Amino acid sequence: MTLEITNFRSLGGHPAKSGTVREDKIFRSGQLNSLSDQQTDYLANQLKIKRIVDMRGADERDEFPDTTWSNVNYQAIDILKDATKNSASLSRMITSGGNVYDNMMTTYEQLANSNSAINGYHKFLTDVSTSDEPLIFHCFAGKDRTGVGAALILKTLEVSDDDIFADYLKTNELRKAANQEILNSIKDQATNEELKAVNQALQVNADYLAHFFETITKKAGSFQDYLHATLHLDKDFENRMINMYVK
Repeated sequence: MTLEITNFRSLGGHPAKSGTVREDKIFRSGQLNSLSDQQTDYLANQLKIKRIVDMRGADERDEFPDTTWSNVNYQAIDILKDATKNSASLSRMITSGGNVYDNMMTTYEQLANSNSAINGYHKFLTDVSTSDEPLIFHCFAGKDRTGVGAALILKTLEVSDDDIFADYLKTNELRKAANQEILNSIKDQATNEELKAVNQALQVNADYLAHFFETITKKAGSFQDYLHATLHLDKDFENRMINMYVK
């Protein structure tokens, strides 16, 4: 039961080297604006989510503010604040033009290299590793900024690359209805080429996430070096995460 919260899922259930990722702790989704009372009750009282991490930019948050509830801690972490080219927001998908594939590959380089992404993922992963209160994190579509955040968590928990990519690509199925609504809302103002580009930008592609991992490996040397030398996470980070989120 997800009550049709866009692109919603638990990060749990995946096999890991030392067990299975817990299903009741970390959740991901698209933006949480305009939640119904039923949806809010589901998140607050059934899943008992105590923390929201919003990875969108200030303009996105102002236009579509999250629905919150009592006893939930809301935190904004603008992952792409410093990015020179950000194709992850809806407005940029519509106006960026050019080659969507190349634009998205550049966005994933920014998710690896920009100061705001490095500082943002440091803050996010530090918070995840110091409290196991149930948490939901999201961006606009829940696919790029959120997709990388989910992949970082799952790789830290020693989930296989095949399962990490399968979780990432599940977005294309879970966003079908929402993506069609977006395309319908802009079809009268957009050309066919623009609609085609937005439709492509609303999808995830395994190449994007692979490019992110290639970029951080080239930068740091290994995933573990990226966690510690680039994100400046402490030496016990991985053990804490596994102890908290793998059973």
